[in-house]
Amino acid sequence: MKSSVMLIDDEEHLRTACTQALELADIAVQSHADASAALEILAADWPGVIVTDIKMPGMDGLELMERVLDLDAELPVILITGHGDVPMAVRAMRAGAYDFIEKPFASGVLVDAVRRALEKRRLVLENRVLRAALDGAGDTLENRLVGRTEAMLRLREEIRNYAATDADVLILGETGTGKEVTARALHDLSPRRNGRFVAINCGALPENMIESELFGHEPGAFTGALKRRIGRIQHADGGTLFLDEIESMPPDLQIRLLRVLQDRCVVPLGSNDEIPVDLRIVAATKEDLNKLAASGSFRRDLYYRLEVLTLCLPPLRDRRDDIPLLFQHFVNQACERFRRPPVPVTPSLLAGMMAHDWPGNVRELQNAALRHVLGAGNGPAAAEAEMPTLAAQMEAVEKRLIEAALQRHDGSLKQTYETLGISRKTLYDKMRKHGIATGRGN
Repeated sequence: MKSSVMLIDDEEHLRTACTQALELADIAVQSHADASAALEILAADWPGVIVTDIKMPGMDGLELMERVLDLDAELPVILITGHGDVPMAVRAMRAGAYDFIEKPFASGVLVDAVRRALEKRRLVLENRVLRAALDGAGDTLENRLVGRTEAMLRLREEIRNYAATDADVLILGETGTGKEVTARALHDLSPRRNGRFVAINCGALPENMIESELFGHEPGAFTGALKRRIGRIQHADGGTLFLDEIESMPPDLQIRLLRVLQDRCVVPLGSNDEIPVDLRIVAATKEDLNKLAASGSFRRDLYYRLEVLTLCLPPLRDRRDDIPLLFQHFVNQACERFRRPPVPVTPSLLAGMMAHDWPGNVRELQNAALRHVLGAGNGPAAAEAEMPTLAAQMEAVEKRLIEAALQRHDGSLKQTYETLGISRKTLYDKMRKHGIATGRGN
């Protein structure tokens, strides 16, 4: 339904003048001579604003406002007041009115107040739709890995398919793309959901601790080993072991992990006994393990064992259309966490975010939403500074269109420039300008 203004005033000449002023400003108007007729039309999600005179026969503007706000507390009500009604209007604003206009007023004053109110109403309704979509998802895969782009739809489908198997999985993705969230989803959707999900960051543990942490130890296995310790691998028996930053695992431990993958058994430090373990291993990395294997810094046989099934997490810059939904999701979470009222997300803020490259990916966006809710800034550096110029935004859009066309045509330059309606040279120039890697060259 198109947004509009509901104008209520018992004076016909004022209704006519206000209606003409608003319609000249390209704002749709519904006018009524009494409040009761207006109330019959209103609903909780009515996409407009109310402009009403205070003094009217029958139901006056203040009673109408009270009834309107009972119906929808976020529906803007603008009061038209006489000179003696200003103190009353101020009290009404404290009770929830959006604004008041004192007679006589210029048409521009009315139009400006209505435009501001309509913009606020639009944002409120958009946020409601987003919140409803997110709340309706509950604790589902859609609410854990938020997004409606093709890349996210494909990723969630792969997760559902892989979760049903018991094969090991390798997750590839840049920092902040949600590798642990993906690993937990694989576990929670799998037959192992009742077992433990044990996560360990291979890059966060000192080399002298990681072996004991993973495999456990017997008393006396080394200085300070006073009692038996169950390692994380054995602790994950019956569930899932998540190894983040697998590329950081020392070479000697890569051999031992390979044994676990092959035989599904673990030998604690200081013991000769093999302990069978029934687990699924999910590993994650931000590096190209194939290149690391070629350079000798990662065992190739371990790489082949890990990549039985592979999930590739898209960086945020490759799914920019998900940014508004994701940002609203994180804003909702932050408001709930810090017990804050809903915080509006303005179009200018979203425009800055859409132009940002997000090197920190989803994690960076989540931090931006947190700062926004706490009033500590309006998002990333690009959004906190000046609004990007039109030229910068157009260049960002152009780059995304070219990248999308290349991806759609599997890197074929010929199909790309024909689809975009430009010459081969123009495509090359624009790809060089935007730093886009060349495709297949045909």
